[in-house]
Amino acid sequence: MKHPFHRIAAVLLVLLWAFGPVMAAAKPGKPKKSSKDEVVTVTTPQGVIRLILFDDTPLHKANFLQKAKSGFYDGTTFHRVIDNFMIQGGDANTKDADPSNDGLGQPNDPTIPAELAPGHLHAYGAVAAARMGGPAGTPSSHSQFYLVENHEGSHFLDGQYTVFGQVIQGLDVIDKIAKLPKDARDRPTADVKMTMKVEKLKRKKITKLYGYKYE
Repeated sequence: MKHPFHRIAAVLLVLLWAFGPVMAAAKPGKPKKSSKDEVVTVTTPQGVIRLILFDDTPLHKANFLQKAKSGFYDGTTFHRVIDNFMIQGGDANTKDADPSNDGLGQPNDPTIPAELAPGHLHAYGAVAAARMGGPAGTPSSHSQFYLVENHEGSHFLDGQYTVFGQVIQGLDVIDKIAKLPKDARDRPTADVKMTMKVEKLKRKKITKLYGYKYE
């Protein structure tokens, strides 16, 4: 005669066999990545810059795309340029006639939580979020961003500021802007105004057109 323990074990094995496939099917997997992505075209007097934004910095990506689509950035300028370092823009203050407040933002401007995703470095053409001073993890500006112009990268900033995209065309335009005449505050003496357009394309087409390879 079998011990009751063995009977219970046998029943459990049957139940596990019966429900195992259902449990496996219900196990959540990785979200399916879209076959398309959005390319942001930034038009300046010096030429066109195109960039893509990273999926693993979703807060920054969604915020930037929303602003680019809404026209928020149209008429803003690259207000701070430093050759062999970066060019910075995106402050709504740059739309007014007072250059002294460029880059200061508004006292009640919102912020975005930092998204210091591993592997996103300050390489040439990296798109990163500006922020106020403070340690790594300090929230980002909701609108101001910079593009890395140093051809060797600005890696002393790695892990300190959120890198959320990459320029895929127009690196030479970044170089041109960085070399413009500027004042003592690193503001170009002539406004570098921008407009933005967002276009959704298949990722394969983005790779074909611009040579950008998705991981």
